[in-house]
Amino acid sequence: MTESLKILVCGDVRGEFKTLFNRVDVVNRKTGPYAMLLSVGEFFNPHDDSEWQEVLSALIKVPVPTYVLGPTMPENKKYITDISGCELTQNITYLGRRGVYTFSSGLTVAYLGGLEKGSDNVSDPDVRFASADVDKVRLPFTSNKDFKGVDILLTSQWPSGVEKYGNNVEEHSDVCCSSLVSQLALSLKPRYHFSGFGGTSYERPPYRNHRVLQGSAEHVTRFIALANVGNKEKQKYLYAFSITALKFVDAVELKKQPKDVTECPYTVDASLFKSETSEVEEKVQQFFYDQKSLENRKRRHNTGHERPQKKPAQPSGPCWFCLGSPEVEKHLVISVGEHKSAFPQCYLALAKGGLTPDHCLIIPIAHHQSTTSAPDDILTEIETFKSSLRKYFSSVRKEVVFFERNYKTRHLQIQVVPIPRTVCQDLVDSVVNFAVSQNFELAQIPQFSDLKQIVPGMAPYFYIEFPDGEKFLYRIKQGFPIQFGREALALPSVLNMPDRADWRNCKSTKEEEIQMVAEFRGGFKKFDITLR
Repeated sequence: MTESLKILVCGDVRGEFKTLFNRVDVVNRKTGPYAMLLSVGEFFNPHDDSEWQEVLSALIKVPVPTYVLGPTMPENKKYITDISGCELTQNITYLGRRGVYTFSSGLTVAYLGGLEKGSDNVSDPDVRFASADVDKVRLPFTSNKDFKGVDILLTSQWPSGVEKYGNNVEEHSDVCCSSLVSQLALSLKPRYHFSGFGGTSYERPPYRNHRVLQGSAEHVTRFIALANVGNKEKQKYLYAFSITALKFVDAVELKKQPKDVTECPYTVDASLFKSETSEVEEKVQQFFYDQKSLENRKRRHNTGHERPQKKPAQPSGPCWFCLGSPEVEKHLVISVGEHKSAFPQCYLALAKGGLTPDHCLIIPIAHHQSTTSAPDDILTEIETFKSSLRKYFSSVRKEVVFFERNYKTRHLQIQVVPIPRTVCQDLVDSVVNFAVSQNFELAQIPQFSDLKQIVPGMAPYFYIEFPDGEKFLYRIKQGFPIQFGREALALPSVLNMPDRADWRNCKSTKEEEIQMVAEFRGGFKKFDITLR
């Protein structure tokens, strides 16, 4: 079992940064070190930013890495540069509106900021969530039969009905409760669920995530609500605990039932969500609508009444990868995609100075910086290309490694490197150990996870996907070796070509590149979906 993490959680800060971080510093010195501080509820004060300015200028020190939920008030959006997630200042990260954050320790933290839509008259989607937001968090997990639960769930609002079978709460308003949060907790089975916003400290007895005599035992959930930082009633606003990532905990130990455990206070309420059947029907209807719209646009093409199409994002300067750019070396293009919308989204190209002659790239035609910023139709076509490439390389007794570096690059590139099957047995260990030798750690992420939910906003990262489906991520900090992916695969234990780790040492003439593209096309032809 790996070493447990010490974690702190605080309630609504509301701009009381001096009080919070002074207290955290004292606790960290006495009983730490703590790996992180998680903040639930409202972090900022909409009317007074004086202490926040002191945080920004380092007059108020942030003693441990701090992770913050999204605002509950529209006025506090002014403190956040990217509502989908960003670094606010050194040691403080805004997680985003909703998602899942997987730490290098393997710890999974699901989060949902803001308040449920309909709680009041505010309708701003940046600070109010609906059933679709909850589905974005829960469905990637619940659709996987091997899913057991997440380690921690963070929400600003309390779950409705949490007091059932537990102890009563005084001075607690219904405005703080959300039925959708209850359903999220029911689906995700967190080992710990923290909430704020109610202004009240409350710790419920743990509850079961299974029904007695109706299924095998599962781990319990502990719900803890925290009061406002520095509250006059001296209610608890800072909670300390230790936890080991669920995937490393022995199954028997994980499922132990405390003496004070209760039944689960929540029941499934399907009326809050669209059924899967209705969603499929909507998609089918939308498909035919899109096809009809496309035909109508074609018929109107020369009438002068065609609607202007939304332009894709444009690079700030010359881009070597936008297919319409004059800088692109078009002789390297192997295939141009064919998405169901009838508009190609990506293309496949030979890598310039590749590790191997069949090292290639999957690249969006339009300008998109990373997987986390690309729209769904781009990601769909990337996965289609991946599937075709796996089949192609399998036919020649090779496996494939895919990796992406969103760091010091302006255009999304999925690197595709074929690997002989004979070296695949120790491939993952070789790459992971090489990362350690470079002074950073690749964190394994669930195979069913969504990268957009794990990495907030435009944060830099390195992502790698191995032939057996294992996926690893590193949230890049300063000093990351930009050639890491190539260097790792060029190791003696993998491709054994360390002299080709830098692409600049692997240049070919244009004639040689044209020949390599022709050879690749010849082999790939029967697997290329664009030719069917």
